[in-house]
Amino acid sequence: MRKVKQFDGKRHVYDTEKSTVLGTRSFGAYGDPAGYEETLYQNKQGFYFVAGKGGDESPYAKGEDVRPLSADEAAAWQE
Repeated sequence: MRKVKQFDGKRHVYDTEKSTVLGTRSFGAYGDPAGYEETLYQNKQGFYFVAGKGGDESPYAKGEDVRPLSADEAAAWQE
């Protein structure tokens, strides 16, 4: 998945195929409408982002999406 998003006032490209996976976590059981899965990535420029997908009642109800993270947010995500 490749998306272009604004972060800190600048346009960045977030590409899951060209970035390094740092971790994955799941919330809820398989088939749970509120369940979802997120994967943390770091791209070649050093920016962090989360790519997620989930059920109809999850934060990703509209489909797969990416969310840029600061370095502090990425560190907290990994804890």
